[in-house]
This record gives sequence, C-alpha cells and structure tokens, in this order.
Amino acid sequence: MTDSCLTQIRIVLVEPAGALNVGAIARVMKNMGLGQLILINPQCDPNSAEAKQMAVHGSDILGNAQIVTSLAEALVGCKLAVATTARDRALSLSLQSPTDVLPQLLNVPSALIFGREDSGLTNEELTHAQHSIYIPTASTYPSLNLATAVAICTYELQKLVTADSSTLPESPAQETVTLDALEGYYQHLEQLLLKIGFLYPHTASAKMKKFRQLFNRANLTPEELALLRGILRQTEWAIHNSDVVHEE
Repeated sequence: MTDSCLTQIRIVLVEPAGALNVGAIARVMKNMGLGQLILINPQCDPNSAEAKQMAVHGSDILGNAQIVTSLAEALVGCKLAVATTARDRALSLSLQSPTDVLPQLLNVPSALIFGREDSGLTNEELTHAQHSIYIPTASTYPSLNLATAVAICTYELQKLVTADSSTLPESPAQETVTLDALEGYYQHLEQLLLKIGFLYPHTASAKMKKFRQLFNRANLTPEELALLRGILRQTEWAIHNSDVVHEE
C-alpha cells in the first residue's frame, strides 16, 4: 500500500479557534502524507503569520485549505465519516479506538472530523458520522490539544500504508451512497414526517438524530437509497391526491 491511499482522506476542523493549531495541523498532515484540509467556519485567520509559521513546509496545505459553512458541505462526495470525541454522549454511541476504525478510511473517499478546541463536536454534528472514535488518555488529564489529536490519528493512518496489506480490511463489496446524497434523504424525510404529524417542530431534531444513527449503520447502496426516496415521493403523491379527492 502506498501514500496515495491517503489522498482521498479529508481532515475536517469544525470552527477552529487557534491559528497556531491550524498551522500545526497543516504541518503534521504534510508529515504524514495527507493533503485535504477543510475548515468549517474558522474562528481564526488560517492565513495569518502565526499559522504560516507553524505550518512550515505544510504551507501549501494551509494555502489550499477549503473553507465551508457547514459540516454537510464539508462532507460532499464522502462515503464515510469518522468523528472524534473525548467522551460518550447521550446518543447511545459506541465509541471505538482509532486503530479499530481508521483502516476503513483508506477504502473510500472519507473524512476525519475534529471538533472545537473548547467544546468538541455537538451531538447533532456527531450524527453526521458513521463512527465515533476516542483516543485513550490518562484519567488525570484526558483533554488533548487539537493539533495533538490530529497528529495521533494521522500517524495511525500513515502506519497503515506501510502495514502488511493482508491485515487491512477489504474494500466494500457493494458501492455505498455519498454522505451528501444521504443528507438529501434526511432533509426529504424530515419534511414529510413534519407534514404528516409524525414529527413536531420542537422535537424534530432529537427524532432525526435517531434516524441518522439508524441509516448511518446501514451503509446503504445507491439502489437502496433510491428505493427509500421513492417511498417518500409516492407518499407525498398519495397525500396530495387524497387532498384533491376530499376537496371535490
């Protein structure tokens, strides 16, 4: 396996606040052979002198970093997303170690998501990923610096490209949908469920998190997603025509 396996992996930073961290992350990405850096609503200037000083020879990664406004936008084209978190949340998440999950990123266009320096990822943001990982640390001081967390995960990825290929997971036997296609389904589903009264505006977010978890585990194929979207469209058609009949 070669370093080219790492080129399809995105490092996604959600609202990073420290220019020094962003620069250090660009540097360690260069060290470990990754090139795609995406910043969601950065709270610092990624092109500041501080960031460039920390990036050193990773300045090209820093300069080419893509800035977007939402996690959904950052994941367009990805088929797998892994979120990092320091603790279990009230989402029934099964937290895994980097060594258990990161090998899967090598098989498909994917993203490794890191949260804010002070608060990490929100519960809603965590539901955009199929897996959540944690980095084991001493209980006396479990909080990791953002750049350090990225360094640990990217080091694990770099180790994989030099590992015996027989120890790595095989590519999925079936093609799976992109996360943006799945996001389109979630939006369509929420609109319909609100319309029929299954969801209410004040509880829709919590209920949709559960739907996201369910379908994230399913690894849907394009054909399966088309079937689900077809059910939604047919239901909408039936509702519309029922209204027409009642009016007549």
